[in-house]
Amino acid sequence: MSAWNQHVTAALLGTERRDPPVLPEAPDGVGDRAGRLLDQAALLAVRRRAGSVPSGAAPEPVALAPVEDVPVVPRAAAARLRRILSGEHLRVLPEWLDAAAARGFRVPAQTLPDLLERGRGDRMLRPSIARAAGRRGVWLALQNTDWAYLVGSGDDPGGGPEVWETGTRNRRVAYLTRLRNTEPERARELLQETWGKEPAPDRAAFLSTFEHGLSLADEIFLETALEDRGKDVRQLASDLLARMPGSAYGVRMAARARRCLVPEARTARGRRQTWIKVEPPHAHDEDMARDGIPFHPSGSFAPRGGGGPVGTRAAWLREILARTPLSTWTELFELPPMEIVCLPVSDSDGRDVHIGWAKAALSQRDGEWARALLKGGVMVDEPEALADLLSVLPGGERDAAAADLIRWVEGRPDLLRVLERVPGPWTGPLAAAVVTTLTASAERPTRRDDHLINQLCRLADERLDPSAASRLDLGDAAPRAVTELIATLSFRDEMLKELTS
Repeated sequence: MSAWNQHVTAALLGTERRDPPVLPEAPDGVGDRAGRLLDQAALLAVRRRAGSVPSGAAPEPVALAPVEDVPVVPRAAAARLRRILSGEHLRVLPEWLDAAAARGFRVPAQTLPDLLERGRGDRMLRPSIARAAGRRGVWLALQNTDWAYLVGSGDDPGGGPEVWETGTRNRRVAYLTRLRNTEPERARELLQETWGKEPAPDRAAFLSTFEHGLSLADEIFLETALEDRGKDVRQLASDLLARMPGSAYGVRMAARARRCLVPEARTARGRRQTWIKVEPPHAHDEDMARDGIPFHPSGSFAPRGGGGPVGTRAAWLREILARTPLSTWTELFELPPMEIVCLPVSDSDGRDVHIGWAKAALSQRDGEWARALLKGGVMVDEPEALADLLSVLPGGERDAAAADLIRWVEGRPDLLRVLERVPGPWTGPLAAAVVTTLTASAERPTRRDDHLINQLCRLADERLDPSAASRLDLGDAAPRAVTELIATLSFRDEMLKELTS
């Protein structure tokens, strides 16, 4: 009988009836017979398991984690990251990750599992994780399918050219993005080789990478994509062509736009002045559809005055203007953008014209036109569209322009919708305007002010410059939302200082 079976028999009969068998290799133990039996059985169990031969083929060895070339964050910053991941001011996690990556640091290896698990349930967090996780983060994600989202979610798809042949859609998009930044022609050639075999959602995802390194060399391919069977593919192709200076697409749009907006000389009070005569398209044809102008644009609205489908025509006008090169108007009117946006508009209040120009300035990233529309005073009833234009301005102008916009809409229901469109950080004049709005609302609280304070604090705790905390000290009269905002700003201030030390 084997030693294991002897121990099993002793256990079944009980140590009162049978002494445990002697196991010479067992260490000398103390205690009663039952304890000695259990100690020896544990030793035998370990021996049995250690000697077991795995069934089937031996598993492939796991590749070693790659060597990191980026330093880990300072010790204090690592400790704060653990606090954030445990739930303390969790909303600042994206800022911590982005700040760490921007300063050339990576996440500590021991924190990666908790961080990757957090990204598993929060898609918005994944790009920030990818930037700060380092090479070991990608390596760890390859060992767990639940974390596979990280592979290809950043700038590095985690592989070489074979990624394009065998990778997931996310990894192939990441690979194509990286290639578009360095070798855009090679990226286009790769996509052309497989274009006809790719499903429509993948074609759209791959085509979106063309925003990197976009040039006239891509024109023929994008013109072909205008006739793709996938709606999203056609829309992306038209949007990319609209951003491409010198394209045939832009020429076609300019021809349509010139038929819609015509300069007209008028004399008023003895003064000759240029007006803009507006004539929206009367019909929608196949050429307009091919160029990405939908028959029922999302901006269409009900007819005004009962005089036919004016709303639909106005929406077509907006779509055409949004896709027309803005140089069309400086050439036509021979005036700078600021003077053009201030020209009077005949037979219309100019709203559709200015919204179309605003969309074009945003798409074409034209700072001069964005500045003209923000300062020209012609879109006072479209504060949200103006807020979108702030991102086009140079960094040195953005805060002041945003502050002007905030002061303009202060006290109106548009304020929160405008601020939602203004990304952080809120510094300088913008931070001062937000602090002024908060303190003024807190000093005369009404039910409406309470809602404004709560929602504004929710936005400000992630975007407001942390140094603004000292200007928000309202003493015992401070609403709870403001007190919590001050605590969050202080937490962020310490967090950012730790990442710079």
